[in-house]
Amino acid sequence: MPVRLRGVGGRILVTVAKETPVNIHRNERVLAFMIAGIVGLSIVAFLTVIIATASGLPGNQFQGGFWQAVALLPGVGLPVGFLLIIALLVVSGRRRSREAAAAVSRSTSTTKK
Repeated sequence: MPVRLRGVGGRILVTVAKETPVNIHRNERVLAFMIAGIVGLSIVAFLTVIIATASGLPGNQFQGGFWQAVALLPGVGLPVGFLLIIALLVVSGRRRSREAAAAVSRSTSTTKK
């Protein structure tokens, strides 16, 4: 059953919702998914090494092949994920400051008229 908005409050809500722009920030979304993927894969690799060691895999098996890559992944992936988090914070902060400056300039131009 659809909700019907009645009265002045309903008209204001519908008007504000229609006039509010929806900004899609592709760079931020891509960075966020990269962070999730890299950090998630690193944590899975870390847990895999812990489980393999607890299961009795000898230490010399980590010297080559598949296990060497799995053991190395958290050491590389987690610092890269941390750097990507910093990059995401910088990109997001710059975007927000540009949006705030644009909003201030729009509000001052409308008050001067």
